[in-house]
Amino acid sequence: MARIVFIGAGSVEFTKNVLSDILTFPELGDSTLVLHDINAERLATAEAMAGWMVAKLGLGAKVEAHLDRRAAVDGADYVINEIAVGGYEATRVDFEIPRRYGLRQTIADTLGIGGIFRALRTIPVMVGLGNDLAELAPQALLLNYTNPMAMIPRAVYQGTPFKNVFGLCHSVRDTQARLASLVGVPEEEVSYVTAGANHQAFVLKFEHRGRDLYPVLDEVIERDPELRRTVRVEMYRRFGYFPTESSEHGSEYLPWFLRHDDQVEHFRIPVEIYLRWSEENLDTYEETRRRLAAGEGVEIEPAMELASEVIHSIETGTRRVVHGNVRNNGLISNLPQDACVEVPCLVDRSGMRPTAIGEMPAQLAALNTTFLNVGDLTVRAALEGRRDHVYHAAMLDPNASATLTLKQIHDLVDEMIAAHGDLLPEGVR
Repeated sequence: MARIVFIGAGSVEFTKNVLSDILTFPELGDSTLVLHDINAERLATAEAMAGWMVAKLGLGAKVEAHLDRRAAVDGADYVINEIAVGGYEATRVDFEIPRRYGLRQTIADTLGIGGIFRALRTIPVMVGLGNDLAELAPQALLLNYTNPMAMIPRAVYQGTPFKNVFGLCHSVRDTQARLASLVGVPEEEVSYVTAGANHQAFVLKFEHRGRDLYPVLDEVIERDPELRRTVRVEMYRRFGYFPTESSEHGSEYLPWFLRHDDQVEHFRIPVEIYLRWSEENLDTYEETRRRLAAGEGVEIEPAMELASEVIHSIETGTRRVVHGNVRNNGLISNLPQDACVEVPCLVDRSGMRPTAIGEMPAQLAALNTTFLNVGDLTVRAALEGRRDHVYHAAMLDPNASATLTLKQIHDLVDEMIAAHGDLLPEGVR
């Protein structure tokens, strides 16, 4: 049966969700579940949780736990990456230092100063993982969940011999469900084409039995002033296509919102919300630990996680469409060819096959290119050890450039590099 490896398995809530799916698919119940984390305590918690779930369901699945990554990935069929390099403390730095400069962020994991430095911390680890897979599991499929999604898979396929990497994100699926709900049409009856950059993709086709649903959405928005007070609806009205990312997330990829007090208030943008979510995740982890120690176990509830659906489709031949983040290579003709883009992928026993989209509407491609330029420079900074490209990425970031002077950006980058220290690539620190 399949050897399924979890990198960063100490993210126990996410690990639990994927395991709940895998273990409740009858065809996957005898898989080998391999857990890896560099934190021994969190790894032990994940191992206890997985063992409890397997026993509770009475399955034949085997559970392994390894602090050594190479031992974990050796012979892997699937590798699910969910690491957060530096953990909560590094995330806190990503908010606290920019805040002192007057730079607002909401999630800080995709673009902006936070996204740049999360990528710089993560890419050295991912390059190591890609090299390990090229040597020890060259046929494996690497499914990445770690943000920034437009940068992490790109660093693997551009910086290592390993190319079989796909990024997975819920934003497209959640957006499609949200749009169907807004217009009152069952989701399974709606035809969509959605593509672009991860967290800045757009719904290019939105139809029901050949009828364009965008005019229906316009009527819904016109009747609902609360909808009009969201960033994503404002972006839809200005650019003509609905974006896939939530309002709080999407606001920090753009120059028009977080810089202005009145815009933050009008669009109800929750500044620094990710810090609160991170603190809640720490509480969830401690509660999970307590429950396992007390023999209470955890809830086993299928979550329809994308990684588990991909694995099930490949193992059983069940056909699904999943949006994946892959090397562009002509899939979207008016975006950079080396960029990592998000497109529909057909998944079955032959693997994941991306769909060619062709040309995006010009205004969307222009916006995506601005987004992708920051990622391009950040990946180059990490892979080439170019500190100057960190400055360049930060200077071109829409939110930072709308808020700070060039000198402030330069000083902020220096302070961030000093704070993150050895977590950053050589040549940058």
